[in-house]
Amino acid sequence: MKGIGAVLIDIDGVLTVSWKALPGAVTAMERLRAAGLPLLLVTNTTSRTRAVVAGRLAREGFPVGVDDILTAPAATAAYLREHHPDARCLLINSGEVRADLEGVEVIREGTGEVGPGAPDVVVFGGAGEEFSYPALNTAFRHLQRGARLVAMHRNLYWRTADGLDLDTGAFLPGLERAAGVEATVTGKPAGAFFATALAQLGAPASETLMVGDDIESDVLAAQRYGLTGVLVKTGKYLPETHRAATGTPDHVLDSFAELPALLGLPGAQEPPAS
Repeated sequence: MKGIGAVLIDIDGVLTVSWKALPGAVTAMERLRAAGLPLLLVTNTTSRTRAVVAGRLAREGFPVGVDDILTAPAATAAYLREHHPDARCLLINSGEVRADLEGVEVIREGTGEVGPGAPDVVVFGGAGEEFSYPALNTAFRHLQRGARLVAMHRNLYWRTADGLDLDTGAFLPGLERAAGVEATVTGKPAGAFFATALAQLGAPASETLMVGDDIESDVLAAQRYGLTGVLVKTGKYLPETHRAATGTPDHVLDSFAELPALLGLPGAQEPPAS
Protein backbone atom coordinates (compact mmCIF):
# COMPACT_ATOMS: atom_id res chain seq x y z
CA MET A 1 0.00 0.00 0.00
CA LYS A 2 1.34 3.39 -0.97
CA GLY A 3 0.85 6.56 1.00
CA ILE A 4 0.42 4.99 4.47
CA GLY A 5 2.79 6.58 6.96
CA ALA A 6 1.20 5.71 10.33
CA VAL A 7 -0.95 3.00 11.91
CA LEU A 8 -3.61 3.00 14.61
CA ILE A 9 -4.22 -0.42 16.15
CA ASP A 10 -6.99 -1.64 18.42
CA ILE A 11 -5.77 -4.00 21.15
CA ASP A 12 -8.47 -6.34 22.45
CA GLY A 13 -9.45 -8.79 19.73
CA VAL A 14 -6.72 -7.57 17.36
CA LEU A 15 -3.47 -8.10 19.25
CA THR A 16 -4.81 -10.12 22.17
CA VAL A 17 -7.81 -11.98 23.56
CA SER A 18 -8.05 -11.98 27.36
CA TRP A 19 -4.57 -10.39 27.27
CA LYS A 20 -2.97 -13.36 25.52
CA ALA A 21 -1.22 -12.56 22.24
CA LEU A 22 -2.96 -13.81 19.13
CA PRO A 23 -0.88 -15.97 16.76
CA GLY A 24 1.57 -13.92 14.72
CA ALA A 25 0.64 -10.60 16.34
CA VAL A 26 3.97 -10.01 18.12
CA THR A 27 5.97 -10.76 14.96
CA ALA A 28 3.75 -8.42 12.93
CA MET A 29 4.26 -5.65 15.47
CA GLU A 30 8.02 -6.18 15.33
CA ARG A 31 7.91 -5.81 11.55
CA LEU A 32 6.06 -2.50 11.87
CA ARG A 33 8.69 -1.29 14.33
CA ALA A 34 11.54 -2.43 12.07
CA ALA A 35 10.00 -0.51 9.18
CA GLY A 36 9.95 2.65 11.30
CA LEU A 37 6.19 3.17 10.95
CA PRO A 38 4.75 5.44 13.65
CA LEU A 39 2.02 3.56 15.48
CA LEU A 40 -0.42 4.10 18.32
CA LEU A 41 -2.51 1.52 20.12
CA VAL A 42 -6.03 2.92 20.51
CA THR A 43 -8.43 1.08 22.75
CA ASN A 44 -11.82 1.39 24.39
CA THR A 45 -10.50 -0.78 27.24
CA THR A 46 -11.74 0.79 30.47
CA SER A 47 -10.65 -1.77 33.04
CA ARG A 48 -6.92 -0.95 33.08
CA THR A 49 -4.71 2.14 32.95
CA ARG A 50 -2.29 2.88 30.13
CA ALA A 51 0.60 1.78 32.32
CA VAL A 52 -1.04 -1.55 33.15
CA VAL A 53 -1.98 -2.15 29.50
CA ALA A 54 1.60 -1.45 28.41
CA GLY A 55 2.93 -3.84 31.05
CA ARG A 56 0.58 -6.66 30.04
CA LEU A 57 1.45 -6.24 26.36
CA ALA A 58 5.18 -6.11 27.10
CA ARG A 59 4.93 -9.38 29.04
CA GLU A 60 3.36 -10.95 25.94
CA GLY A 61 6.33 -9.76 23.91
CA PHE A 62 4.90 -6.69 22.17
CA PRO A 63 7.46 -3.87 21.68
CA VAL A 64 5.32 -1.06 23.12
CA GLY A 65 5.42 1.39 26.03
CA VAL A 66 3.00 3.68 27.84
CA ASP A 67 3.39 6.49 25.30
CA ASP A 68 2.26 4.13 22.53
CA ILE A 69 -1.22 3.75 24.05
CA LEU A 70 -4.33 5.92 24.00
CA THR A 71 -7.24 4.64 26.11
CA ALA A 72 -10.86 5.71 26.32
CA PRO A 73 -10.38 6.83 29.97
CA ALA A 74 -7.45 9.08 28.97
CA ALA A 75 -9.53 10.59 26.17
CA THR A 76 -12.46 10.99 28.58
CA ALA A 77 -10.27 12.87 31.05
CA ALA A 78 -9.17 15.27 28.31
CA TYR A 79 -12.81 15.87 27.36
CA LEU A 80 -13.93 16.47 30.94
CA ARG A 81 -11.05 18.85 31.68
CA GLU A 82 -11.99 20.91 28.62
CA HIS A 83 -15.78 20.84 28.73
CA HIS A 84 -16.61 20.22 32.42
CA PRO A 85 -13.75 21.68 34.48
CA ASP A 86 -14.17 21.30 38.24
CA ALA A 87 -17.20 19.01 37.74
CA ARG A 88 -17.99 16.31 40.28
CA CYS A 89 -18.11 13.04 38.35
CA LEU A 90 -19.84 9.80 39.27
CA LEU A 91 -17.88 7.00 37.56
CA ILE A 92 -19.58 3.68 36.96
CA ASN A 93 -16.93 1.37 35.57
CA SER A 94 -15.46 -2.09 35.90
CA GLY A 95 -11.81 -1.61 36.80
CA GLU A 96 -9.47 0.90 38.44
CA VAL A 97 -8.55 3.65 35.96
CA ARG A 98 -8.31 6.76 38.13
CA ALA A 99 -4.62 7.13 37.27
CA ASP A 100 -5.70 7.93 33.70
CA LEU A 101 -8.36 10.41 34.88
CA GLU A 102 -5.89 13.13 35.81
CA GLY A 103 -7.59 16.40 36.73
CA VAL A 104 -11.04 14.79 37.13
CA GLU A 105 -12.85 14.77 40.49
CA VAL A 106 -14.40 11.33 40.98
CA ILE A 107 -16.76 11.55 43.95
CA ARG A 108 -17.32 7.81 44.24
CA GLU A 109 -16.30 5.01 41.90
CA GLY A 110 -17.82 1.70 40.99
CA THR A 111 -21.06 1.01 42.84
CA GLY A 112 -23.00 4.13 41.92
CA GLU A 113 -23.26 5.29 45.52
CA VAL A 114 -22.26 8.91 46.04
CA GLY A 115 -20.65 10.92 48.76
CA PRO A 116 -21.42 14.53 49.74
CA GLY A 117 -22.76 16.60 46.87
CA ALA A 118 -24.61 15.32 43.83
CA PRO A 119 -22.55 14.67 40.68
CA ASP A 120 -22.50 17.15 37.81
CA VAL A 121 -21.58 14.40 35.33
CA VAL A 122 -22.33 10.68 35.23
CA VAL A 123 -19.48 8.85 33.48
CA PHE A 124 -19.96 5.33 32.14
CA GLY A 125 -16.93 3.16 31.54
CA GLY A 126 -16.94 -0.54 30.69
CA ALA A 127 -19.63 -2.89 31.92
CA GLY A 128 -19.09 -5.55 34.54
CA GLU A 129 -20.44 -6.44 37.96
CA GLU A 130 -20.55 -2.71 38.77
CA PHE A 131 -23.37 -2.28 36.25
CA SER A 132 -25.94 -3.43 38.79
CA TYR A 133 -29.56 -2.30 39.00
CA PRO A 134 -28.82 -0.04 42.00
CA ALA A 135 -25.91 1.62 40.14
CA LEU A 136 -27.93 2.16 36.96
CA ASN A 137 -30.89 3.46 38.93
CA THR A 138 -28.66 5.87 40.85
CA ALA A 139 -27.31 7.17 37.54
CA PHE A 140 -30.86 7.50 36.21
CA ARG A 141 -31.92 9.61 39.18
CA HIS A 142 -28.94 11.94 38.85
CA LEU A 143 -29.63 12.37 35.14
CA GLN A 144 -33.21 13.25 35.96
CA ARG A 145 -31.87 15.96 38.26
CA GLY A 146 -29.83 17.48 35.45
CA ALA A 147 -26.46 15.71 35.49
CA ARG A 148 -24.74 15.31 32.10
CA LEU A 149 -24.06 11.84 30.71
CA VAL A 150 -20.64 10.89 29.30
CA ALA A 151 -19.82 7.40 28.02
CA MET A 152 -16.35 6.15 27.26
CA HIS A 153 -17.81 4.00 24.48
CA ARG A 154 -20.95 2.30 23.14
CA ASN A 155 -19.50 -1.17 22.61
CA LEU A 156 -22.22 -3.83 22.73
CA TYR A 157 -19.93 -6.70 23.71
CA TRP A 158 -16.32 -7.87 23.77
CA ARG A 159 -14.53 -11.19 23.36
CA THR A 160 -13.19 -13.04 26.40
CA ALA A 161 -11.64 -16.47 26.78
CA ASP A 162 -15.14 -17.71 27.71
CA GLY A 163 -16.98 -16.07 24.80
CA LEU A 164 -18.73 -12.75 24.21
CA ASP A 165 -19.70 -10.61 27.23
CA LEU A 166 -22.18 -7.73 27.26
CA ASP A 167 -20.71 -4.23 27.40
CA THR A 168 -21.92 -0.67 28.07
CA GLY A 169 -23.72 -0.27 24.75
CA ALA A 170 -26.20 -2.94 25.82
CA PHE A 171 -27.40 -0.69 28.68
CA LEU A 172 -26.80 2.86 27.53
CA PRO A 173 -29.70 3.31 25.06
CA GLY A 174 -32.27 2.34 27.67
CA LEU A 175 -30.85 4.79 30.18
CA GLU A 176 -30.79 7.58 27.58
CA ARG A 177 -34.39 6.93 26.63
CA ALA A 178 -35.59 6.68 30.22
CA ALA A 179 -33.83 9.89 31.31
CA GLY A 180 -34.47 11.80 28.08
CA VAL A 181 -30.77 12.55 27.54
CA GLU A 182 -28.09 11.70 24.99
CA ALA A 183 -24.64 10.57 26.05
CA THR A 184 -21.48 12.23 24.81
CA VAL A 185 -19.17 9.42 23.69
CA THR A 186 -15.46 10.06 24.17
CA GLY A 187 -13.86 6.81 22.97
CA LYS A 188 -14.23 5.14 19.60
CA PRO A 189 -16.18 5.81 17.38
CA ALA A 190 -16.13 9.50 18.36
CA GLY A 191 -14.34 11.77 15.92
CA ALA A 192 -12.61 13.55 18.79
CA PHE A 193 -10.94 10.27 19.79
CA PHE A 194 -9.48 9.75 16.31
CA ALA A 195 -8.44 13.42 16.17
CA THR A 196 -6.58 13.02 19.46
CA ALA A 197 -4.85 9.89 18.17
CA LEU A 198 -3.79 11.55 14.91
CA ALA A 199 -2.49 14.58 16.79
CA GLN A 200 -0.45 12.34 19.07
CA LEU A 201 1.05 10.60 16.03
CA GLY A 202 1.51 13.85 14.12
CA ALA A 203 -0.03 12.20 11.07
CA PRO A 204 -2.83 13.23 8.68
CA ALA A 205 -5.89 10.99 8.38
CA SER A 206 -5.24 10.43 4.67
CA GLU A 207 -1.91 8.76 5.45
CA THR A 208 -3.06 6.71 8.45
CA LEU A 209 -4.48 3.21 8.64
CA MET A 210 -6.79 1.91 11.41
CA VAL A 211 -6.88 -1.81 12.26
CA GLY A 212 -9.77 -3.19 14.31
CA ASP A 213 -12.09 -6.12 14.96
CA ASP A 214 -15.20 -3.95 15.45
CA ILE A 215 -16.45 -3.07 11.98
CA GLU A 216 -18.57 -0.13 13.12
CA SER A 217 -16.64 1.49 15.98
CA ASP A 218 -13.10 0.78 14.75
CA VAL A 219 -13.13 0.50 10.98
CA LEU A 220 -16.09 2.34 9.47
CA ALA A 221 -15.82 5.11 12.06
CA ALA A 222 -12.19 5.64 11.10
CA GLN A 223 -13.09 5.67 7.41
CA ARG A 224 -15.68 8.38 8.01
CA TYR A 225 -12.87 10.58 9.31
CA GLY A 226 -10.64 9.95 6.31
CA LEU A 227 -8.50 7.06 7.56
CA THR A 228 -7.99 3.78 5.72
CA GLY A 229 -9.89 1.02 7.52
CA VAL A 230 -8.73 -2.58 7.97
CA LEU A 231 -11.06 -5.17 9.53
CA VAL A 232 -9.54 -8.32 11.04
CA LYS A 233 -11.51 -11.54 11.46
CA THR A 234 -10.47 -12.10 15.07
CA GLY A 235 -11.79 -11.01 18.48
CA LYS A 236 -15.43 -9.91 18.30
CA TYR A 237 -15.63 -10.33 14.53
CA LEU A 238 -18.79 -12.12 13.42
CA PRO A 239 -19.71 -12.82 9.78
CA GLU A 240 -23.32 -11.74 10.35
CA THR A 241 -22.18 -8.41 11.82
CA HIS A 242 -19.92 -7.92 8.81
CA ARG A 243 -22.79 -8.59 6.40
CA ALA A 244 -25.18 -6.26 8.25
CA ALA A 245 -22.69 -3.39 8.59
CA THR A 246 -23.49 0.13 7.43
CA GLY A 247 -20.51 0.22 5.08
CA THR A 248 -17.62 -1.69 3.57
CA PRO A 249 -14.10 -1.84 5.04
CA ASP A 250 -11.27 -0.75 2.79
CA HIS A 251 -9.51 -4.04 3.53
CA VAL A 252 -10.34 -7.30 5.34
CA LEU A 253 -7.65 -9.58 6.78
CA ASP A 254 -7.84 -12.90 8.58
CA SER A 255 -5.69 -11.49 11.37
CA PHE A 256 -3.26 -8.74 12.36
CA ALA A 257 -0.45 -11.11 11.36
CA GLU A 258 -1.25 -10.30 7.72
CA LEU A 259 -0.82 -6.54 8.09
CA PRO A 260 2.89 -6.39 7.15
CA ALA A 261 2.08 -8.12 3.87
CA LEU A 262 -0.77 -5.71 3.18
CA LEU A 263 1.61 -2.81 3.76
CA GLY A 264 4.28 -4.40 1.58
CA LEU A 265 6.89 -4.32 4.32
CA PRO A 266 10.32 -5.89 3.69
CA GLY A 267 10.36 -9.60 4.37
CA ALA A 268 6.59 -9.97 4.16
CA GLN A 269 4.78 -12.22 1.73
CA GLU A 270 2.65 -10.87 -1.08
CA PRO A 271 -0.25 -8.76 0.26
CA PRO A 272 -3.46 -10.81 0.67
CA ALA A 273 -6.51 -9.96 -1.38
CA SER A 274 -8.86 -7.48 0.33
